[in-house]
Amino acid sequence: MRRVREQSADIYSKVRSSIRLTPEEGLFLLQNIDLLELGSLANDIRLKKNPEPRVTFVVDTNPNYTNICNIDCIFCAFYRHSGEEGEYTYSVDHMIRKFKESAEQGVTTILLQGGVNPAVPFDYYVEMVERTVKEIPGVTPHFYSTSEIIGMAEISGRTVPQVLQRLWDAGQRSIPGGGAEILSDRVKKKISNKKGTSADWLNVMREAHKIGFKTTATMMYGHIEKDEDIIEHLEVIRQLQDEYHGFTAFIPWSFKPGNTPLEKIIPHYATANRYYQIIALSRIYLDNFDHIQASWFSEGKKAGQIALHFGADDFGGTILEENVHAAANFVNKTNTEECIELIHGAGFAAAQRNTLYDILQEYPLQEAAAA
Repeated sequence: MRRVREQSADIYSKVRSSIRLTPEEGLFLLQNIDLLELGSLANDIRLKKNPEPRVTFVVDTNPNYTNICNIDCIFCAFYRHSGEEGEYTYSVDHMIRKFKESAEQGVTTILLQGGVNPAVPFDYYVEMVERTVKEIPGVTPHFYSTSEIIGMAEISGRTVPQVLQRLWDAGQRSIPGGGAEILSDRVKKKISNKKGTSADWLNVMREAHKIGFKTTATMMYGHIEKDEDIIEHLEVIRQLQDEYHGFTAFIPWSFKPGNTPLEKIIPHYATANRYYQIIALSRIYLDNFDHIQASWFSEGKKAGQIALHFGADDFGGTILEENVHAAANFVNKTNTEECIELIHGAGFAAAQRNTLYDILQEYPLQEAAAA
């Protein structure tokens, strides 16, 4: 016990002196430190990096253009094979109409993803970007996961950099972090063996950052990973962030087993305490990330509020539409007004942002208190 206390003190000193932790030290924190101590340290780092007592959020939506997918991830309840009941692929016209309806409701970011559907031609993806930028200029197209981009390269005969450059030329400037799950090939081989390696995800992000795209980094935990896999994930995204500083934020969420093949092995949700632990550790370990996102959507509204005191400084999006978690029988809903209330209720001022974290409108805490 004395050795643990001494090692803890050494690590706390390093963190507060802005000295980077090693993977071994990160693993020590994850496995040995009391949750409240970890949260307190993370909160100190959050306030050092983002000193304003303000939490940001984005008004967004997350529609899907197709649910046909040939990757067959065992953690996913959303996908269908071509010809199966319930499968769909929507036209660009259909999606643009949805985008316009969302914009009329105040949405500024559209996070668009689908399955990896080899029947969809590359021109479809490019047209989606071009028309969004042209016809709905107030909306940011935050489109396509790394898996979809790799799929575009395969169907078009282009390289990944060529695909990314074409999307950039069409007007796209940001890419979501979906498809990472756990960046450990030991895990990937078991839960998404057709999706490729961790290096494949990192390569798409690296090439995107070279061009100038801003992206998010994500992690889905709470299934078959071990503590060492979580540290490996944090380490590789920290290394990539050193190269181009292209990640805007880190977004962890827990696996939802409902209706998935993996449900037979992992029938239960990860605990809220595990979520707070992951949020806190990521704030401490990812010293080159500006923002850590707390998710009311994936973990519940109260858990999202508490995570704001464990190192997170962003509350994610309002998510007007979402279908992937819904397919796993996990649904949370909110709106802009409630999002602001939840942030105020956690003791912070609220600020609406865009995809790139530019502030669009502020909602001071004192005004809420006065009301």
